Amino acid sequence: MSPILEVRNLVKRYGAVRAVDDVSFDLHQGQVLTLLGPSGCGKSTTLRLVAGLDEPEAGEIRLHGRVVASPRNHIMITAEKRNVGLVFQSYAVWPHMTVEQNVAYPLELRRQPRAAIRAKVEEVLHLTGLEGLARRAATALSGGQQQRVSLARAIAYEPDVLLLDEPLSNLDAQLRQEMRVQLKALQARLGTTILYVTHDQLEAMALSHWVAVMHGGRIEQLGSPAEVYESPATYFVQSFVGRILAFDGVVRGDNGRTWVELDGQGRLGLSADSAPAAGTPVRVALRPEDVDLEPLAGAGAEGGLVGTVEELIYCGDHFEGAIRLGQSAVVLEIPKQRRIERGQRVALRVPPAKVKTWPA
Repeated sequence: MSPILEVRNLVKRYGAVRAVDDVSFDLHQGQVLTLLGPSGCGKSTTLRLVAGLDEPEAGEIRLHGRVVASPRNHIMITAEKRNVGLVFQSYAVWPHMTVEQNVAYPLELRRQPRAAIRAKVEEVLHLTGLEGLARRAATALSGGQQQRVSLARAIAYEPDVLLLDEPLSNLDAQLRQEMRVQLKALQARLGTTILYVTHDQLEAMALSHWVAVMHGGRIEQLGSPAEVYESPATYFVQSFVGRILAFDGVVRGDNGRTWVELDGQGRLGLSADSAPAAGTPVRVALRPEDVDLEPLAGAGAEGGLVGTVEELIYCGDHFEGAIRLGQSAVVLEIPKQRRIERGQRVALRVPPAKVKTWPA
């Protein structure tokens, strides 16, 4: 099937800064694609270009095959003519209107029949769990409820693509978790096509079919959540998506074996088929969940890192241990049943296939 949204080689500058630098992606019917990255990476600017709120300096945007932005061809379709829904970080509910009036307003602007408006408002309020609050003043609701009003208003007129820009970031942690579950269920029920913007990795992983990790105005990797996490294309992707432990070292080899020597900290084995040449300086990145921590027996740890437990923090279902590794310090979750004590020497072992190396 043809994509609902096609973005090709988008460029947007602010002065000398390329906020969006040659960005391309497709979004198909019923899918969620998330632009994930830190502040200033270009994700919200990309969404604004798709929405028609900003004009690109180069590239092309198509919705349902129709060109809506193309500087080369002097085409710039305004936002209100693109049939996209917008939900921003701020709830942006109209304080002088009730919940049902907020939801009905975009339908009234489109001059839909009154009976059709009433039926659609009832439908989306039911879908978003707001049916009992229809006549309540919108600003009298909780933050999570106000955000659901924004969502209901955006989906009421059945946009081709729903654009969500950090929609959960104003909510507290518990509400954010609840809204994440509700939004995922709502998208699955409606089959809504969504372009989502967030800096929150957990949101991206939980809600998306595809994740585009952005950095410096460019997409560093576009793939499924599992691909982005398990097979990062760059060091930035691995360091931004999930936690890592990072060290500098030098690749060594002998008798068909390859490892990274970490100064004063031990060594980590590498898979021979993916290891850089011996003598290469590298940055090593490990996922904490791939690390097996055990008490150190003897003077050294063949095939592992050597450290000292400087602090243990009780967290209920586990301990957090601050481990000193030479000049570095890392924090690891330690199962309660693991017999580890403060001041103890420990070995950190990682399967070679889980050790990622990057150019230093």
